[in-house]
Parts: sequence; structure tokens; C-alpha cells
Amino acid sequence: MRKFYCLSFFALILSFNTFAQKVNLEEPLPVNQKIKKGVLENGMTYYIYNTDVTKNAASYYIIQNVGSVLENDDQQGLAHFLEHMAFNGTKNFAGKGILNTLQKHGAVFGKDINAYTGFDETVYNLDNIPTKDGLVDTALLILNDWSNYLLLTDEEIDAERGVIKEEWRTRQNGQMRILEQTLPVMFGNSKYSERLPIGLMDIVEGFEYKALRDFYHDWYRTDLQAIAIVGDIDVDEIEQKIIKQFSNIPAVENPKERFLVEIPDNEEMLFTVGMDEEVTTSNISFTINHPRSLADQTVKDLKESLINSMVRTMLSSRISEITEKPDAPFMAARFNYGNFVRTKKQLSLAVYPKPNQQHEAFKAALTELNRAVKFGFTEAEISRTIAQIKNNYETQIAKINDISHGRIIRTIQQNYLENETMTDLVEEYEIAKNILETIDLEEVNNFLKPLYTKNNRAIVVTGVKGNNNLTKESTLAIINEVENDNSITAYKDSFSGKTLISGVEINEGKIVSENFNKEIEATTFTLSNGIKVHYKFADKNENDVKLSAISYGGNSLIDDVLLASAALTTGVAQFSGLGDFSRTDLPKVLAGKTASTSVNISSLSESVSGSSSTKDVETMLQMVYLTFEKPRFEEDAYKVLMENVKNYLIRRSENISEKMNDSLTTTLYGKNHPTQRIFNQDLVDEMSFEKSKQIYLERFNNAADFEFFIVGDVEKESLKPLLEKYIASLDTNQEMEMWKDNSVNWVSNAIDKDIFLKMEDPKSSVRVSYKNNMKYSLKNAMLAKALGDILQLRYTETLREEEGGTYGASARSSISKRPINEASISVSFDCDPEKVEKLVGIVHNEIKKIANGDIQQLDLDKTLTNYKKEREDQKNYNRYDMSLLRNFYREDYNMNDPENFEEIVNNITIKDIQKYTKNLVTNAKTYEVIFKPTEESILKAAAAAKKASEKSVAIADDVTKQSVIDGYFNAIGGADKIKALESTLVTYEAEVMGSVISSTEKRTATKYANETSMGGNVMQKIVMSKDGVTMNKQPLPENMASEMTNTLGTFLEMGLLNNENSKLSGIESLDGKDAYVISTKGEIVSTDIYFDVETGLKVKEVQTVSMGGQTQKTEATYSDYKEFNGVKFAGTKTGSLGPQKVEFKLIDAKVNEGVSEEDF
Repeated sequence: MRKFYCLSFFALILSFNTFAQKVNLEEPLPVNQKIKKGVLENGMTYYIYNTDVTKNAASYYIIQNVGSVLENDDQQGLAHFLEHMAFNGTKNFAGKGILNTLQKHGAVFGKDINAYTGFDETVYNLDNIPTKDGLVDTALLILNDWSNYLLLTDEEIDAERGVIKEEWRTRQNGQMRILEQTLPVMFGNSKYSERLPIGLMDIVEGFEYKALRDFYHDWYRTDLQAIAIVGDIDVDEIEQKIIKQFSNIPAVENPKERFLVEIPDNEEMLFTVGMDEEVTTSNISFTINHPRSLADQTVKDLKESLINSMVRTMLSSRISEITEKPDAPFMAARFNYGNFVRTKKQLSLAVYPKPNQQHEAFKAALTELNRAVKFGFTEAEISRTIAQIKNNYETQIAKINDISHGRIIRTIQQNYLENETMTDLVEEYEIAKNILETIDLEEVNNFLKPLYTKNNRAIVVTGVKGNNNLTKESTLAIINEVENDNSITAYKDSFSGKTLISGVEINEGKIVSENFNKEIEATTFTLSNGIKVHYKFADKNENDVKLSAISYGGNSLIDDVLLASAALTTGVAQFSGLGDFSRTDLPKVLAGKTASTSVNISSLSESVSGSSSTKDVETMLQMVYLTFEKPRFEEDAYKVLMENVKNYLIRRSENISEKMNDSLTTTLYGKNHPTQRIFNQDLVDEMSFEKSKQIYLERFNNAADFEFFIVGDVEKESLKPLLEKYIASLDTNQEMEMWKDNSVNWVSNAIDKDIFLKMEDPKSSVRVSYKNNMKYSLKNAMLAKALGDILQLRYTETLREEEGGTYGASARSSISKRPINEASISVSFDCDPEKVEKLVGIVHNEIKKIANGDIQQLDLDKTLTNYKKEREDQKNYNRYDMSLLRNFYREDYNMNDPENFEEIVNNITIKDIQKYTKNLVTNAKTYEVIFKPTEESILKAAAAAKKASEKSVAIADDVTKQSVIDGYFNAIGGADKIKALESTLVTYEAEVMGSVISSTEKRTATKYANETSMGGNVMQKIVMSKDGVTMNKQPLPENMASEMTNTLGTFLEMGLLNNENSKLSGIESLDGKDAYVISTKGEIVSTDIYFDVETGLKVKEVQTVSMGGQTQKTEATYSDYKEFNGVKFAGTKTGSLGPQKVEFKLIDAKVNEGVSEEDF
């Protein structure tokens, strides 16, 4: 009966097109008229938007349609370098003038003042700049200078080289190195794959000044620029200012074409595996590229977007269901279809396998994708998703006046760079409703079919050395198996359609008292079960209600032996679901609602947090009720969580950052501290489902021990009955808890230690800290914060700008109120190992200078002005009122009272900072821990750098892998002739220790045999075909064999032509002559083959084999070419046999004869 009703109801929805307004798919989308858009005569575009979401402040952006993809080969890194230079001197702001000017008014570099460089764009931002004191004109003048008036002085360029080198160093890690390996397949061997914005460090360190200035004048021009001003401003006034100020910037005559980079189509699937010593967990990316239109958008595009959103949501939900099963082969999988680059959209399936389950994980995820392709989705899934989409629209519309500057800017940016329509959300929703109400079930279910194509596919695998990694052959086999699997059936939706509290008996309570506090305009409700709820109406953010419930205790009340399980407690609850619903079914119950809750156990407290739209406050409170009264604990959920823990343990095992953190922990607290422990197998072994469950029930067993806070635009009279039903009904008792002092001491009051770690990319990493006992007060808290921010300014100036020694140091200072009153300073940064001692000296010296009173008044003024600016900004949001309530009732002070903020800030002096700092550092406990690379790491990196420099000769644009190999074939007999050969046979002999070693190699287009004998006795025979490889009739491992078979062909170079893992990697000097290098990177077998630039002949081959943790490298050189039957073969081949170098001589060579099937 129920099933029939659901089907009938859904059929009614789908048949509503009889009454719904007809949708014209060719109509343009409605444009948001509130965004003022114009184009100046010089080609510059401008956008202006008025909003008071942050009162008396505006954000200013310049969007450059210029990115790293426009760089020439010898300019790699200059787009990003230019971005840095915009902060190092302009026509109207010399040196650091931009930063100094805005910092005086409270702006912070990195937070309010920043920029980024991408493949296709560079964007500069000034966020939340006050609109007083002439700052509107100042900000526009900065945009004006960024457009066309960068100074680019020699001195500033040279000073910035080191900063960018350190930015590169900071970002180098295993994942980045794998990204660099896999970019060619990820971007289809297009220019994108060679244009990471950070660039090449040899270019960054050595380019001529003119090269940067040329790039600037070629590409930073008005026809490729848009400015956007969003904030509490007068639109017409700003427009006149823009016209006056920016119209005078000259347009560039005969500008270069702003080309778009195409990713070429591919019929055969591209495949690559990237690996790194520091990466120990795998992932798989399966993608299919599709053309992307940049034409004006119509209702048809909106319809496609809506269906896409539905499909993405439904398929993602199905995949999530699988991850909830303990036997799932993957930790997670992500499906998406969206924009990739300017000219391409991309269907993608990202899979994160459990350890050593790549094959199973990829098959399982691909099966779900194919299930959706073949059978589509159920009516119940579609119905829930439509409700969810409508709810999302309605929530956004209710918050339409609270849209952040950043979100508006993103809309503008997409319009300018990608021609995305800036739609009017209200009008768009009216169209969307018509689309959703008239949508055809078949349209949804057929959406994926044309996207799941055979061409333009790519697989990128992050592999793990020593694991059974996917190969191209095994991947293709899985794809073929899944796509032809007739046992795959349609998805069955078993969700029963209950409500969140179906069957839950609730015994309502009462509000026994209601007290209004005029001082903070808040109401306190005392409930019949003893719970107190503090409520404040706030509509600074519309359609937004937040709940917070806090109780003292936390981990401080948990026995040390249970802390391992305590770390999992809230995770177990989250993974289990809530009430009667699993983590899989809970989103289905909540479809069409905006409500969520979470729980947390920290060092000294436990808490419940909630969030909802105004209409869904009841749902949020229902979830809070269930959090206390009916939490859910499933052993299967615990098993799933433990699989995540196991994966994390493996992932962190070789991660340098994790090794540093672990080393720091043991250095400070010792190896066997009961509470300060490293995350290792011993800790994991102590985790228990029953203990985690028990800890939750103990920490959340008495709701009366929690103090509740509710802030938002829910009316008091609407809230009161909900509090009586869902909060006053909670079971409580009279037991009240308080945290215990769980502070810990370091093993020594003065720690100074260098720790040496093996690193692929050597760097030093510094950790410095001071701490001392100090009485907590609001003034001391403000002094601590100011000290940290002043140090941040000093270190930016000294460590970064003057020394070029680090991309950025993090300096923090704070004072704790509980469990003990203690003040601290901490500083951390990465840097060049050769500079670390000098930089650490500067760190300590700057702290000493402040303690001695050497403080710049300008630095203090910048810092305090920022605090006043931030406080005014914070008052624009409901979260300020939540902080107001919590501080008033739990910390006993009123944030709105001037004596608790304004008077403190306005009266802080240099002497206050000096006195505070001196008290902190005098007899302080300190540590200085410096992580350094091992000598082996340094030598290895130096050798790699040397090799890279030898390959740094620029390759002409017309030289490709194909042309190099064709050049080789032409040199040995003619490319057409070589490619037409049916077979080759060559025999080499060498004399070793009085014995003759003979090696005979036979090849056809698809088969290979090599027989090595000594004294007439066969020592080894290798036979290879597409079916596999045998050595002495024993099959080699599949992953090794698959890499070897890439060399099949009458010459091994024939295999290189069709192997996408083979790349023209550079030019290297060999014995004074340049040679092209074609590199093939494999999981087990990697090769570098060298071809003489002048003659085209192959001159050297280096092979590296890595198995079982062992690596073996062999080299061979080729010379003295001799002709047999019109084809040249190397007459001499030198190699090694163990430690001995051996010279092989060509004895015989044949083409198209001497080879038969019996040889294989």
C-alpha cells in the first residue's frame, strides 16, 4: 500500500507539466541587475555590487585573464613571480608601500591583502577595507597601479627570487612530486602539464630582468583585465571614479592573441602511475574529458546543471552507502561532472582504496558508475533530491542579503573569465522549479550515457612501492569486465520513509522561569529538568540559527588508559548515525531540510553544536534530543572507522610532516608519556568499541551539566514550545562536573636539539617556543595576541623580505586561562638548510629586542588598528552574539562593555608590550628544535639537481618524442623502412674471465626473445609477448611484465612511440655532445634512453629496476654502428656484468630472416 502511494505521488509530480509553466530552453538566463557591469573604451571591464553584509567596508579585486599557461618555455614561473612583484613597488606605492598603507588601517597581509596565480588567471584582492579615511580612493589607486604601473626594479626582483624559492621548498612533498609525475596524463600531454604556476627554480633564480618585464607588458593589459568592487558603497559614485581613474590606462597596440590551450582528444586510454618514497597510500582517478562551451548560457544550460546536480548527489549517496560497509574495498570514492579547464568539462571518479586493494576498489567504484549509466535512478532517489535542491534554493534566497563578498566575487570572476551568467537567484529559482516540476524521468536516467564515452579517457594512479599497483593492462581488464558484466542489476532503495523521531516517545517538560538580561539583550530559560538555555535573537545573518551546549570535563576526567578510545568516541557516534537511522539513511530522512548537529570532546570540556535554517529549528532540536537520549553505536560503523584509522596510520608512516610532529612530541615529553603520545600501532591497539561507547555515555549522560546557547532569527515565542518538547524532556540528574588540571611538563626546562631526517627534497624546519607562568587577564590576553602579531610583522620583514630565507614564518603568542595560567610564544618556519642557523638567530633576536623595548610604534599601531577593525567586522555576524553569550555566562565578562575591549586596546603602549614580553622570557622554559636533512638526503638532492641542470638545455618547439625516434630510425636506415620491418635478429659476444658470453636477441612486432649463453651453455632465456613475460620458462610478476612489454617491436624504440609514460624529458651533455633524453617512468622498471642530437643515433641507455625495497641501476653505451642488409646496428655495446664492465661486439645481424615462431 505504502509503495503504491509513493509511486503514485511521484507520478503526480512528474505529470505536473500539464499545469506548470512551459519552459523555453533557448531563453537566456535572467541576469542579476544588482551587479553593475561595464566596459571602458580601453577594453577594461568593471563590476560593482552594493551590499552591507559587512558594514562600512568594501573589497577590491583585479582579475587578470593571464596565467602560467601563457608562459613560453623559458618563462616558466614568471606569471607567479609577477604576482609577487605587485606587492614590491608600484608607481604610487614604492617598495612595500601597498602593505604599509593598508596595514595602518588594520588590513593584514595574507588575510585581507593577497593574490593567487592559476593556469589561466591571476587574481589580486583587497578584502574588507574600511570605506572611511579616503580608503576607497586608495584602494582604487592600488588596482590602477596593479593594472599597468608595476615598477619591477632590479633590486626588488632579485630580493624576491629567494622568497619564491622558499615557497617552492615549503610546498615540495611526496604528493607534489607525484603530481609532477602524473601531470602529462592528467592534462593529456597539453601545455597545462608543463605549466605548474610555481615554475622551474632554475628559471626563477636566473631569468633576466627583461624577461619579466616583457611578460608583464605582453599580458597585463586592459583588454585582459576586470576590476570588481563589492561592499558598502554607492554604485554610481564608484562607477564615476572608475571611469575617471581607469580610462586613462592606454590599451596595448597590436596585442598578442590570448589563446586558449586545448587538451587533445585521445582514442586510446591514457594511463600513468606516480610513486614516491614518502607516499604510502594510493588513490585512483578515472576521467573522461568532454568539450566545454563558453557561449552565452540559456535555460538549457540551467536544466543540464540541475540534472547534473541531481545525478551527482544520487550517485555520491550510493557510493557513500558502500563506504559504510566494513568489507568495502575503498575508504571513499568521489564522483563529479564539471568544469575542468577553459575548453574542457570532465567526468571524474576518484577512488581511495584500502591498503593494497587498488584492483578491488576500482572495480567496485566503477561498478556503481556503470550501474547508474545502465539503469539510472529510482523514483524515490529523484524525489528526495528534488526536495533537497529546492530546499537549497530557498535557503539561499532567504540569506540573499547575507551573501559574502567572496561569493559575489566568485560569481563575477566566473562571468569574466568563463562567461558564466550572473543570474538573479530569485528568477532562476522560478525557472528551476518549472524545470524540476516538468522534468522527465528518462532525461535524468539517460544523463550519464552520452558522458560515459570510450574515448578521451585517462587513469592516474598514485601507487605505493611494493604494493600490487594497477597497471594499464589490469585497469583495461577491469573496465572491460565491468562494462560487460550482465550480472549488474538496478539499485534498490530500501529506505522506509520514516521521520526523524518516528516511534520516539518524548515526555515534554516546562519552562519554569524566563529572565531577560538588558545588558546583553538576552533571555535565560530555566527548564523543569534543570537545564538553562540562553537565547538571543539575531538577524544579522538571515535564516541562520546556531546552538551550542557546553559542559566542563572532557578528557581531563577520562583515565589515561582510556584516552586512545576517547580519541575515537565522537567519530564512532558520527559514523553510526543517529537515533533509528544509520549514517546512510540519516541524509535521506533530512532531505529537504537544513539542519545538522555534531559532538566534540576536548581537553577540558564536551560540547554539542547545532545549525539550521529558521524553518528547520525543530529538526535541529530533535537531533539534539537524540544526541543525548538516543545516540547510535554500531560495531560495523566502528569497523569502518578503524579501517580509516588503519589507512591513516599507513599514510602517515613516511610523511615528513608527521615524522617531525612525532619527533617533536617525543623530544618534549619523552617516549612513554601517558597522555602525550604519538599516533602509532600501540595506540591503535588500545582502541575499543565498547570503551568508546562507554566514554560517550558518561560524557553526555547529564544534559543539565551542559549550558545551552541559541542565537539566530528564530522568534522567542516560536522557540519556547520547542525547548519544552525537546530540551526540557531530556533526562538529567543533579551531578555537576568540573575539569581537572591535566597540564603536562616538558622533559626539560631548556631543550635544544637538531633532528636529522631522510628527505626527498631537503629542507630545514624550525620550531621555537617560550613559556612561563603568568596571571590571566583580558589585558594580558590582548598583550599576548599583540606580541604574536608584532613578531609576525617583524619576521615577515626580516626572515622573508630582507633574508629571502623563508616563504613565511608563523609567530603566535597566547595566554591560557585553564587548566593553568601560562603565557607562551611559538615560532615555526621552513627554510634552506644552509641558512637555518642565521635565521634562528634572527628569531631569538627579534624577541629579545621587544623585551628590551625596541618596538616600532608603527608595528604596534598596525596591530591595534587591526583589532578594532576586526571587532567592527565581527559585529556584522550572528557568531559575534554567540561569543557574547558564551563569554558573559561562562567567562563572566561582557564583550560589549568598552572596558573589556576598546579601553584595553586604546591604552596599550610600547612599555606594556615590553613588560609583558620581558616577564614571559625571563627564566622561561624554552625549546629550539630544528629538523634537518641527513647528509645522504643532501647528496642525493645535489646529484638530482646536477642531472636536472645537465638536461636544462632548451628543446626547440618542433622537437618531440616522435621526431627524436624518427630521427634515430632515419639514421639507421630510414624511418619508413625500419617501421616496415617484420623481424630483426642480432648477436653480440664478449669475453669475460676467459669465457665467451653470447647474447642473441630476436624481435617481431609483437614478440621478443633473448638467449644468453656462456661456453655454449644457455644461462638465461627471456621470452616476451603481449600475454606476459617468462624468464627460463617462469612467468614474471604481472606489474613487471606489463612494463617490459611496452618495449615490444622490431626495435624497442617502436614501443616507446605508443607508451604514454615515455616522455622527451630534456637534453643532456654526454662527453661534450648534446643528447636528447627519452624517459620512461614505471613502477618497477624505469629507463632513460639518449639519442645524439647531431647524428640521431642512440648512444646510451640507463635502466633502473626497483623491487622489494631494492634498487638496481645498469648502464649501456652504444657506438661504432655497422650496416647489415641496409640497417645499422651498434657495433659495440658496453655494459656491466656484476662489478665488471663488459664490452660486447656485434657478431651478426639480420632483418626479415632468421626468426620463427619456434623462437618464442
